[in-house]
Amino acid sequence: MYDVAIIGAGVLGNSIFRELTKYNLKVVVLEKENDVSMGTSKANSAIVHAGYDPKEGTLMAKYNVAGNEMFEDLCKELSVPFKRNGSLILAFDEEDMQTVKELYENGCKIGVKGLKILSKAEVLEMEPNLNEEIKGALYAATGGIVGPFEYTIALAENAVQNGGEIKLKKEVVSIEKGDTFRITTQDGEVIEAKYVINAAGLYADKIHNLICKESFKIIPRSGEYFIMDKSQGNVVNHTIFQCPSKLGKGVLVTPTVHGNLLIGPDARDIDDKEDLGTVGEGLDSIRETSMRTTTKVNFRESIRNFAGLRANPDTGDFIVEENDGVKGFIDVAGMKSPGLSSAPAIALGVVDILEKAGCKLEKKENFIANREQVHFMELPAQEKAELIKKNPQYGRMICRCESITEGEIVDAIKRSFGVLSLDGIKRRCRPGMGRCQGGFCGPRVQEIIAREYKVPLESVVLEKDNSYILLGKTK
Repeated sequence: MYDVAIIGAGVLGNSIFRELTKYNLKVVVLEKENDVSMGTSKANSAIVHAGYDPKEGTLMAKYNVAGNEMFEDLCKELSVPFKRNGSLILAFDEEDMQTVKELYENGCKIGVKGLKILSKAEVLEMEPNLNEEIKGALYAATGGIVGPFEYTIALAENAVQNGGEIKLKKEVVSIEKGDTFRITTQDGEVIEAKYVINAAGLYADKIHNLICKESFKIIPRSGEYFIMDKSQGNVVNHTIFQCPSKLGKGVLVTPTVHGNLLIGPDARDIDDKEDLGTVGEGLDSIRETSMRTTTKVNFRESIRNFAGLRANPDTGDFIVEENDGVKGFIDVAGMKSPGLSSAPAIALGVVDILEKAGCKLEKKENFIANREQVHFMELPAQEKAELIKKNPQYGRMICRCESITEGEIVDAIKRSFGVLSLDGIKRRCRPGMGRCQGGFCGPRVQEIIAREYKVPLESVVLEKDNSYILLGKTK
């Protein structure tokens, strides 16, 4: 019996998870995949939006502004990379300048700090590699960039550190309500809970419909990206947007917290919630559209393309509410952009909903707020030497592109829940994220995983179950 069961281990599910472990509650997260952060939370723009564009009165506006303000402190507590680099929304003609003014006025109404309309000269002084055809821009000083999967994983690890439970490979197939909720997973396990939080991302409508009357639909919206080598990382310093359209915030050009350059996404509504394929036409369109922002990007330095799916709701706004017909069932759904930026504030909102629903909230006296993670190459030389003396694994470099040591990989395994895949390690401490995309370090990481878990080398998968790398020995 659990007090609260959370369905879905993305950034929203884990934000709520960590927040609830601050209380004397028995909390469990159910995730259908073999790891956390396997959906939208691992494939997005990695932007902490300032919050100037959601309309006044929407949940997006309310939670985006509040969530943005929480990010810096949270990332410090969780040892996650974050940078408040600021955003620029470019105008190319008078119509765009009118949009910039409207965004400025809207942002001021909903409480966004540090907004300013800039002239062409002011913009080019800040970002000299932008095209000179621009007319001006909106500057949002509070915009930021973050490691989105690192942040999601850190939330989960810290929540487990504080007594929460995660059950992986637990796809929910039915929910029944009596005195408590009875949640059945695909392998036949039954989990009982007093309250259920639906944070299932792209599948939030499916989970909702298992027990509630249908009231919303999630439409997958695909977006493709280019990741550029670090040689392109200084083309721009701020996150650069073009004026938004009805399909979203448009193609952006932004540095990442790790020194790469990210370009994308496009926007295509699709039917398949598992379709993460990239399309040549889409990538060509992103390249061409980005050239309106700057022609200084060398696309020959692209090291990877990927696609992510946004959980676009047909309601037009976030859904954060207890269901009227099924008391104790709380939907946290429709988390398209700015879902990541809003997540910390939404978690607080869900705690309030639970309390109003009758959940007894008693603060823990021994909550552990800080989660430690060694980022070896960022340490001063003396600290590196001391760490290697204590543990020689920190002196063995595994990933040359990202300068990741064996000690960091073993640390990630020791903090983990379940058996990590090659990409699970990659999301936690970055081996394989560099120019060679794991060509050098991949086999060595695979060996470390097999050694630490004491499993056959052939059983280590790339990402999801059955994504085998090795089938057997040839001689």
